[in-house]
Amino acid sequence: MTSHLAARHLTSFLAAGISTLALVSGAMASEMTIVPQQPDFPAQSKITYVPRDAIEEFRSLPSYSEPEWVTENFVDAGTLPPVEERLPAEPLVFKTGNMPDGIGVYGGTLRHVIGGRPEGWNYQAGQSTGWGGIDIGMFECLTRTAPLYQVEASDMEPLPNLAKSWDWSEDGHTLTMHLIEGAKWSDGVPFTSEDVIFMWEDNIVDPNVTPLNGASRETFGSDTTLKALDDYTVEWTFAEAFPRQYLFNMAYGNFCPGPAHIMKTKHPRYADTTYDEYRNGFPPEMLNWPVMGAWAPVEYRPDDIVVLRRNPYYWKVDEEGHQLPYIDELQYKLSTWADRDIQTIAGSADLSNLEQPENFVVALRRAAEEEAPARLAFGPRLIGYNMRMNLSGNGWGEPDERAQAVRELNRNSEFRKAVTMAIDRQALGDSLVRGPFTAIYPGGLNSGTSFYDRDSTYYYPYDPEGAQEILASLGLEDTDGNGIVNWPAGTLNGDDVNIVLLVSSAYNTDVNLAEGVIGQLQQVGLRVVQNAIENNQYESMRYGGDFDWMILRNSPALASVVQGTTSLAPVGPRTSHNHRAGPDGTLDLLPHEEQLVDIVNQFIATSDDEERTELMKQYQKVATQNVDTVGLTEFPGALIVNKRLDNVASGAPIFMFNWAEDAIIRERMFVPTDEQQDYQLFPQTLPGKPGADGPVSG
Repeated sequence: MTSHLAARHLTSFLAAGISTLALVSGAMASEMTIVPQQPDFPAQSKITYVPRDAIEEFRSLPSYSEPEWVTENFVDAGTLPPVEERLPAEPLVFKTGNMPDGIGVYGGTLRHVIGGRPEGWNYQAGQSTGWGGIDIGMFECLTRTAPLYQVEASDMEPLPNLAKSWDWSEDGHTLTMHLIEGAKWSDGVPFTSEDVIFMWEDNIVDPNVTPLNGASRETFGSDTTLKALDDYTVEWTFAEAFPRQYLFNMAYGNFCPGPAHIMKTKHPRYADTTYDEYRNGFPPEMLNWPVMGAWAPVEYRPDDIVVLRRNPYYWKVDEEGHQLPYIDELQYKLSTWADRDIQTIAGSADLSNLEQPENFVVALRRAAEEEAPARLAFGPRLIGYNMRMNLSGNGWGEPDERAQAVRELNRNSEFRKAVTMAIDRQALGDSLVRGPFTAIYPGGLNSGTSFYDRDSTYYYPYDPEGAQEILASLGLEDTDGNGIVNWPAGTLNGDDVNIVLLVSSAYNTDVNLAEGVIGQLQQVGLRVVQNAIENNQYESMRYGGDFDWMILRNSPALASVVQGTTSLAPVGPRTSHNHRAGPDGTLDLLPHEEQLVDIVNQFIATSDDEERTELMKQYQKVATQNVDTVGLTEFPGALIVNKRLDNVASGAPIFMFNWAEDAIIRERMFVPTDEQQDYQLFPQTLPGKPGADGPVSG
């Protein structure tokens, strides 16, 4: 079924007013039960599965080529070496058979709209580049996982990337990793093991640095070590035997090295600087930042636009030897996330991850029209929202007296039960969009992952009266008649219970869900105050533990399980999203968390597929029965792509192992010659020297 026909089918389905959910449960509301069956959802795209080695390989080719204007303006002028000298001896080669539309042509522009704002280019030390795929276009990682959505589970292992291959020792405790040899940063400086070791020792392991996605030593095993054997070989040592799981964590965005030859000039270990100066030392105004990705930044205008141009040293090619990328320029208009959907639907932008349900119906109706500029395809339900309670009782984030009292409540299983019973998940979903999109989500694994098992997924149905009874049993009653429960005598002077809910203001969906939760919990006497802040500050506060509760969109671990698995439980001091160690480095785990940690560690340690499946069933039971997180709602996302863009695989999810900007492999995308409209802002130019203003022309 084409995306056009699928959209028309679903819009007809909506117009017919067919019931979207059958709540079948024989249990009383206050009794725990298996989550209801999700409603059928038409228009989901089908995925064509391929062997993992059908996507790419490393090998030399007889000859190489590049856009004519690069050769004429730069190589012939003597300002750039010939393309074969800029490529490794064995570049990464994308196979033609896995390209939906085959070998592409050079030229064209890919226009993005994003709601984020770049803080700078030090992604490795926690700076946001603005999201929306900017970082994925600039940074490459040791392995790659996003395209694995098209690989069968039996063939599941990360794709090689900056690490072209790896070998396990006989006992499985040592992994020798061979880096791509001869690849260069966009400024022509060789990429070597120095960049990898700098990422490890001076960013991931350094306790004074927090990489953007929260990567820590525990992400790769608490006792793991890494050392360089030579310029193109590194050696990992693990406490566990054959922990193949960590290979997934070496993909975007946990292990994406930055240019050590530039970054060391600001790092306190190598320069007379502070850690704040290091983190903020590479602002977005510093253009031509050296990258290993397909495009480098050449223009930044605050609250206006970021422009990336092709990297002349990019180390990937197609099977005919064309140096990638095909597309010359990426543009990022700085607007809002909702505007991203609107502009892509209208045709003034080219790509959007339709992840805000409030825009689903209008997007479907537009896509159903014959003359629509964009095509739309929904994937599985892999977007889930949780309300996460801060479960650290021993000081993470340095809570004051009120915040500490809230944490003690959070750690009480009966309190978590009362909160989840006070949530009307069906109403929350309907408040975002009506139709067969949203589903009741109790937390835990997303239903779209292959590890999901409904019979292991439990929840407490909506029961506000039962919730009030539990609160009263905990001594939380309205003693002053203002409708808000008070702390028991002796706690905070018996004042009203006030809980602060952290939420990112960047997404309408997040704010709408927060407002719905606040209204529902007020009905049982819990006053929840919204703290909606811009995304960069939100990330800082959540990683710093400065929250009571927070609304959090799902992580790769809940969608894929095999990527970011350590974040499923507090297996180390800094792996969990809502329970990290206190200042002394210790974790005060709750009984159910100890079970989750044990399950996750067993999952990491085994490669037996049946055992892993059973372990995730156990995980789902423990997580949902103990309300490890308060699930809110779950829905599919859709990829919206302008019809002039080719080599976009059907069925690519907007989020599974990683975001769609990585899954669709943008460096292979192209615009047919007759569709290449004059959108480029810097035609026939390349990135210049690091820190220089703008691109350079031949």
